[in-house]
Amino acid sequence: MIPVGFLVLLAFSIHLVGSQPSQSSQQVTSPPSPTAESLGDGNLSFPWSRLRLPRYIVPLHYHLLLHPNLTTLSFTGTVQIQIDVQNNTNWVVLHSKGLQISKATILDQNLNHLSDQVLPVLHNPSHEQIGIFSPRVLSSGQKYFLYMEFEAELAEGFYGFYKSTYRTSEGETRFLASTHFEPTSARMAFPCFDEPSFKANFSVRIRRSRDYISLSNMPVIKTVQLNGDLLEDQFAPSVMMSTYLVAFIVCDFKSVSAMTSSGVKVSIYAAPEKWMQTHYALEVAVKMLDFYEEYFNIRYPLPKQDLIAIPDFQVGAMENWGLTTYRETSLLYDPLTSSISDKLWVTMVIGHELAHQWFGNLVTMDWWNDLWLNEGFARYMEYISVEATYPILKVDEYLLHTCFVAIGLDSLNSSRPISSPAESPTQIEEMFDSVSYDKGACVLHMLRYFLSEDVFQSGIVRYLRKFSYGNAHNQDLWDSLSNTCSEDDFTSAKHCYSSDQASKNAYLFAGEHLNLTAMMNTWTLQKGIPLVTVTRKGPRLLLRQDRFLRTVHPSDPQWQAVQQGFLWHIPLTYKTDISSTIHRHMMTSPTDSVHIGEKASWVKINSDMTGYYVVHYADDGWDVMAKLLRENHTALSYKDRTHLIHNAFQLVTAGHLPLNKALDLIGYLQLEKHTVPLLEGLAYLEVFYHIIEKRDEPTLTKNLEKYILQFFRAVIDQQTWSDSGTVSERRLRSEVLSLACHLEYPPCLERANQHFKDWLHSNGTLNLPTDVAETVFSVGAQNDHGWTLLLNTYRNSLSEAQKNKILSALTSSRDKDKLQRLLEMGLEGNVIRSQDLSYLILMIARNPKGHHLAWNFVKKNWDALVEKFPLGSFGIRNIIIGTTQQFSFPEELTEVQQFFESIKEQTSQLRATQLALENVQKNIRWVQRNLGVLSNWLNEQMK
Repeated sequence: MIPVGFLVLLAFSIHLVGSQPSQSSQQVTSPPSPTAESLGDGNLSFPWSRLRLPRYIVPLHYHLLLHPNLTTLSFTGTVQIQIDVQNNTNWVVLHSKGLQISKATILDQNLNHLSDQVLPVLHNPSHEQIGIFSPRVLSSGQKYFLYMEFEAELAEGFYGFYKSTYRTSEGETRFLASTHFEPTSARMAFPCFDEPSFKANFSVRIRRSRDYISLSNMPVIKTVQLNGDLLEDQFAPSVMMSTYLVAFIVCDFKSVSAMTSSGVKVSIYAAPEKWMQTHYALEVAVKMLDFYEEYFNIRYPLPKQDLIAIPDFQVGAMENWGLTTYRETSLLYDPLTSSISDKLWVTMVIGHELAHQWFGNLVTMDWWNDLWLNEGFARYMEYISVEATYPILKVDEYLLHTCFVAIGLDSLNSSRPISSPAESPTQIEEMFDSVSYDKGACVLHMLRYFLSEDVFQSGIVRYLRKFSYGNAHNQDLWDSLSNTCSEDDFTSAKHCYSSDQASKNAYLFAGEHLNLTAMMNTWTLQKGIPLVTVTRKGPRLLLRQDRFLRTVHPSDPQWQAVQQGFLWHIPLTYKTDISSTIHRHMMTSPTDSVHIGEKASWVKINSDMTGYYVVHYADDGWDVMAKLLRENHTALSYKDRTHLIHNAFQLVTAGHLPLNKALDLIGYLQLEKHTVPLLEGLAYLEVFYHIIEKRDEPTLTKNLEKYILQFFRAVIDQQTWSDSGTVSERRLRSEVLSLACHLEYPPCLERANQHFKDWLHSNGTLNLPTDVAETVFSVGAQNDHGWTLLLNTYRNSLSEAQKNKILSALTSSRDKDKLQRLLEMGLEGNVIRSQDLSYLILMIARNPKGHHLAWNFVKKNWDALVEKFPLGSFGIRNIIIGTTQQFSFPEELTEVQQFFESIKEQTSQLRATQLALENVQKNIRWVQRNLGVLSNWLNEQMK
């Protein structure tokens, strides 16, 4: 699964201003015993008290029949589950949520009923479980069939088996039924053992009318005519897989298809009028599947791969095996309205979901505490796959930003370890965060460069082969990468080492033997990110590692407490001016030193930021770096230059570096020709501007605006209002012109207004340059006529890429009444779909005229928002963090605390509330420490 909007959200926060063991290790295997809580009728009490299911019954095969009715918007179904009983018991406990179960029976292997009566079904709604009582004991070692009949309404929202709609160009509303089960919503569609380790085969049948098609994980092998207009599609049995990967859809979509080189049929499905926007995704998906089959050296195991654009979809995409589902913006590409950033997004999302067909689907984490084994790998494989298949997109330029996003969250005390306990559905939902995705990817990137590409690739292939159709833990990955295995699967030293040999089979790094497990446990089992402080003493570098925190300064009384017990095994890399060699050193202690020689005039630690750690150059170290950038910036790679900029401003927030030093460091940017460091420096100034413009500091706001426009004028003025140039040039154009017009730079406003007038005169038929369309719309939205026409275009557009740009423009209005109207439309969910509500709130919160408006809206409508977006979901997290992102007054902090206290029964479960509070505290401290410094520095620059 890939989140949507989450990267956008955390991009705002990174720049500022910018354990107990999980139950998986102690799972009970004995039959359940009754509890005191009676949830049933008569003398029966619900037999199980834990959130996790008992292990004494294992599902083997589901035979599932579903009949969704798109007129009544309900569905009926039956499921027959073959189960393997491993301890004598009278009870079967499994998951069900919101289903009305009308019948339950248990049959033996010969399909004979064990009881003449329908069996009692007990419900435990708080754990989303049902218990079925068999008067006859189910015997250990025997297999049985559990049969149930059930019905439910098609769900509102975005989980389970839910309804979605789309409008044709004639204004007709059409319905479809779709699924989204990850992480814990398969139980909303059929009773099941809804945990990732309960893998089984699935045989699905779906009934539909002739007006629709049905899709599932496997291809249709037979369609049977039933009475009247009803057809039944029978799908081939699936491979062994987890319940959260099951999918089925009934719709009237059209598709385009092609074959991969190994004979896999790839099809892209979309609403009929958007069929022409499917062709780029088809090209990408075919290329990606070919690439992954070669990279993993494992054939894609299904005969087909469908990709479908669902009109109502909360997240970005979902990796259901053989039937991946997407937001329309994540799959559809319209050359007339989609920008280069839209194209890159579609390519990366497809790369992510297809990587999951191996990482996640073929090999699945045993429990949600190790979700990163799915999501961190898929996020990292986005970069590897797109770089290999579409080098023109320059995807490597985005990887640094992914790690910066991770650092933004990981440098707060409310962060968590990559591998963290999670039991309840809300806790599991919160695992889908920047730690699992972005930090997971960056730690893998560090590991790949530590081991070498060949060793890394062969290790993950070994991991995928060994655990195919099964489940894995952290340790299984480290063993595969270390080429070790346990005694029972030891084959030969040629393939793997036995466990007692593992320590001898450590990698050689900078002349030292290393234990990979010991190293990687420091990155996955403890939260946070290390800060490496470097002090030059003659020919040596003195090194010290601490935990890097932006909310606790070294002078704070609690500094020692929050540092206690943190230690990483850090694979340091560095280069100097006297050698082109990248030097390596493993730092495993709080302090260390390396010899670099007297002649080196500078040293850059963490070459190309392949390591996940922040670097502070003590004493005059930052002055040396600033001088190097001024005099010979190309002596460092663009990644090193970007890394220096990022680290400097992070250190300012953390209290390790004065702001003026970081501002002096980016003074060289007038010489910079590469997009990435240029945008990194500009982004910090932009975030400062957005904070200050909300604080009623007109003089400071004006001075910063003037400085940005003056400093970057040459870059702004050289931009063309077109879609010409390389991907990097187009990205720079889009970002720079957007900021210039926001700062009301007259030449920018003039060009944007002219483009908008031309677009109006053409009645919206003129195709604006896609990379500047959002800027043009934003300028046009500042008057009543333009705003109204844009809203009308938004209602009728068939391009989701265009609608996104227009919605962003509409939220930039300085008219509070218009912003309030947008919020109400988002809550109502017709013109602006509910899936876009959290993004809408976020964008209005960024607007200086809307940030309190958005916050008040959230407070007033909290209950309605929680109905639309489950606690722990991307939507709720984006709303909580996004609306408070740029608060910087103590009064605002008090207000946020009071609101969270008023809903503490819900928010006490959420890490997002702690993150939001820490962000506001960080902003307050940043302002207190740095506003005067910034003001004085700007006054000096303006002289």
